[in-house]
Amino acid sequence: NLGAIARTAEACGEHGLIIPKHRAAPVTTSSIKSSAGALLHIPVSRVTNVSDTIDWLKERNIWVAGADMEGSNPYYKTNLSGPIAVVIGNEGKGIRRLVKEKCDFLVSIPMKGKMSSLNASNAAAVILFEVMRQRKEDNGEIDGGKQYGKL
Repeated sequence: NLGAIARTAEACGEHGLIIPKHRAAPVTTSSIKSSAGALLHIPVSRVTNVSDTIDWLKERNIWVAGADMEGSNPYYKTNLSGPIAVVIGNEGKGIRRLVKEKCDFLVSIPMKGKMSSLNASNAAAVILFEVMRQRKEDNGEIDGGKQYGKL
């Protein structure tokens, strides 16, 4: 998942990845390979405490959105266009309780089929491409500068 998430983040022009030092995959030659080299082009910060890191981001006026199945805001109906960090939890347990509480808001990806969730890299891709779409729309970059309705 780390490689796939890094590849998506780099493709969307994101500034970097923040991953926990413990209970997360490290950057290895295998993850670099699975990222198609994206991990060589996007900064990765390994932090000891994700909750403290969220506080640090908020002090710098960065909104924090958590991807959560129980989030009340569908990702495509949520303003994701400004300075934002997206928290993706692990596939088994999702976002840890304290980290979830620190998020400014939670977004969900509505599911229509029998599956109740996507894997972490797929969820990251859906949300990060929506962040990119909204930023481009805000900057008038969609369809040669034509803007269609704001959210």
